[in-house]
Amino acid sequence: MAALSDQTILVTGASGGVGEAVARVLAERGATVCLSGRNEGRLKKIAAQLPEQRALSYPADLTVEQELERLVRGILTDHPRLDAIIHCAGIITLDAFATAAAGDFERQFQTNVLAPFRLTQLLLPALISAQGQLVFINSSAGLRARGGVSQYAATKHALKAVADSLREECNAAGVRVCSLYLGATATPMQAAVRAHQQRDYQPDRIIQPDDVAEIIAAILALPRTAEVTDVTMRPAAKA
Repeated sequence: MAALSDQTILVTGASGGVGEAVARVLAERGATVCLSGRNEGRLKKIAAQLPEQRALSYPADLTVEQELERLVRGILTDHPRLDAIIHCAGIITLDAFATAAAGDFERQFQTNVLAPFRLTQLLLPALISAQGQLVFINSSAGLRARGGVSQYAATKHALKAVADSLREECNAAGVRVCSLYLGATATPMQAAVRAHQQRDYQPDRIIQPDDVAEIIAAILALPRTAEVTDVTMRPAAKA
């Protein structure tokens, strides 16, 4: 029997990068995967490539409250049980502190912090009912802020706080919460970061999205006698 059979799992940011890899691996392990993202065409294409009846797409811009609420209604209507949420959606804008635009900060906060907060808040009763699990994809910037990423790092520090506080509040109800702090990962976002920084981009020398997906699948399949609260991943090669 597949490790995650009969589980229903929501993956945000599933239209590419880490989110797409996570959705693929979880479906292969037997889960029914709810794919969320802004690109409806891309979501449908990915869903069609997954094992039959293992994926449904729920396109939404999670920074728009009405679309977020529509997503929640759709998932709760279609699925009697929700076992996990994997928060993969995120954006980054790089600039020096002195010149960074307040509007960029607001957009990053809405996507990286407020959207996962609200989505979890609305789906928390279902997760408590299922004694479910949450995985927040964070960043090494959520542990240590370097120059040039003050806004992005601030949102990732805030996301860590959201996860830590939530864990304290809902562990007693049987809900497990994990933060996964990623170093450089071979995604379009990382390619854009390296281009902005005028640094060489060698995707085969950094973390692969499938590496992240394998870790998440293992966290979800862990026996209920233990909880993984924080995981840090970094590239093995120091590029």
